[in-house]
Amino acid sequence: MNSEYTALTRLKKMGFRRCGSWSFQNGRLNFVLTDNGQDQNVLYAFISDGEVLYIGKTVQPLKKRMCGYQNPGPTQSTNIKGNEQIRGVLEVKNPVEIYTLPDNGLLYYGGFHVNLAAGLEDSLVKELQPAWNRSGK
Repeated sequence: MNSEYTALTRLKKMGFRRCGSWSFQNGRLNFVLTDNGQDQNVLYAFISDGEVLYIGKTVQPLKKRMCGYQNPGPTQSTNIKGNEQIRGVLEVKNPVEIYTLPDNGLLYYGGFHVNLAAGLEDSLVKELQPAWNRSGK
């Protein structure tokens, strides 16, 4: 596929920016956010070696959402699955970067604010088909 049309390039053209990464620290899964940590209504993506692995959204602060993946509760199946997938990539020594597209609050329809993350997530997942968003994987 032409690099001009890769999923990551498409996300970057939309305004997604690298804001952090996942790593192991003292044997534990750890994330670092350099930007957008307190932003809400955020679309985020996990990227490794230029491949978009997952696209998600959060209405809570991004930092809190990442904490869910870092320390999933026993009934939080999405967080447990995400934690395992991030660990799996890191264990084979590949980086996992965090990209975000915050809601700038400027999108309105009929006088109502449109949550950019909620409005775009399904379309992005359908079009880009990140591996971790596919059911059963």
